[in-house]
Amino acid sequence: MGRRNELAKRKIYEALVDGASTGLGDAALYAYVQERCPQVNNKKLVRAALLALTDPHLADRNILQTIYALAIKKRLEDLHASGSETSERSQHEKKAGPNEEQALHPA
Repeated sequence: MGRRNELAKRKIYEALVDGASTGLGDAALYAYVQERCPQVNNKKLVRAALLALTDPHLADRNILQTIYALAIKKRLEDLHASGSETSERSQHEKKAGPNEEQALHPA
């Protein structure tokens, strides 16, 4: 299974570099990667972007900046999505009375 993940990461990496090389950025680049790699999600994209950013053969500053910007955007989307779930839960816990809170978190 590890080999399959490496191949998927490599395909996403290649799609990122190819798309960024043609001048795509942001949403257009993500759509391009999704078209070539339907299994892509934000986490996989960020990992593939890190692979690109550490590739010593990839030296074009514009391509690297484009990939970096998309990776940061997608990472922040994930953090924001998970952060809002946590925030909603903590708000509910603050509103809950002592009996309700014990029911939410039994000892």
